[in-house]
Amino acid sequence: MQTPFHTIGLVGKYDHQDMGASVRALGEFLRARGHAVLLASQTAEHLGIEDFPRRSLHDLATDSDAVVVLGGDGTMLSIAREVAPHGVPLIGINQGRLGFLTDIMVDDMFDAVAEILSGQYVAEERILLNGQVRRDGERVFEATAFNDVVVGKGGSGRLIDLEIAINSEFVYSQRADGLVVTSPTGTTAYALSAGGPIVHPTLEAFSLVPVCPHTLSARPIVVSSHSRIELHLIYADDARVHFDGQHHFDLLSGDHVWVTRASRTVTLLHPHSYSYYDTLRQKLHWGKKL
Repeated sequence: MQTPFHTIGLVGKYDHQDMGASVRALGEFLRARGHAVLLASQTAEHLGIEDFPRRSLHDLATDSDAVVVLGGDGTMLSIAREVAPHGVPLIGINQGRLGFLTDIMVDDMFDAVAEILSGQYVAEERILLNGQVRRDGERVFEATAFNDVVVGKGGSGRLIDLEIAINSEFVYSQRADGLVVTSPTGTTAYALSAGGPIVHPTLEAFSLVPVCPHTLSARPIVVSSHSRIELHLIYADDARVHFDGQHHFDLLSGDHVWVTRASRTVTLLHPHSYSYYDTLRQKLHWGKKL
């Protein structure tokens, strides 16, 4: 087969009722097309699939020419952060809910995946965020995010006081439930619910979106992704920083959270007919009568 995608890795969400059948069917389809198929070890173990060679996620990313992720956007977020250092492109098949990242519906997966692996695809390079917590001048925590880094109130439910600077230049202070620093990819996630702008995923930009600010003048702003966003927690009874809603770290008054662009990116592959604006219309129901 004349294709740059000889070996295909498969990763499936563990707790989806029909995932085992979908993963097995796609693997058999790919193997019938002449591809070598590798299955993520945890996927194979949780779904009881023994039909394909297993690899750890690290080895799967290293040994595959492309990785197909079956699940929802949450699954894609987790896998993308893990495999990004290896540069392997990702294909998302949606067995979740909204599906901005996993844009191929499971009923269409055979035709869509075949089209992509035959070389008819749209490639999108997406930036990642790097966030670190600094306490008393020392780095105490660091993590990567695909969607967003969120500094917000914890279990006490009380507002937190923040100062925001960009490249060490003071921008504003606020009392709020929190602040979302989002990549373009993440502008259709939590930031959208908080009233932030939708930013095309290929733009090199960050959005800063306040969450329930205690002022009528607070507005989202968009800045270069080559900026360093500096959040200073002036005071909070209870506060946390969240990374894609999947990892968190408890903050103390006086902590600083720095958000920068990560050195690595993620490449998503879509069918040739893919349109970001069509995805927005479908997922957000634009133009439909209520």
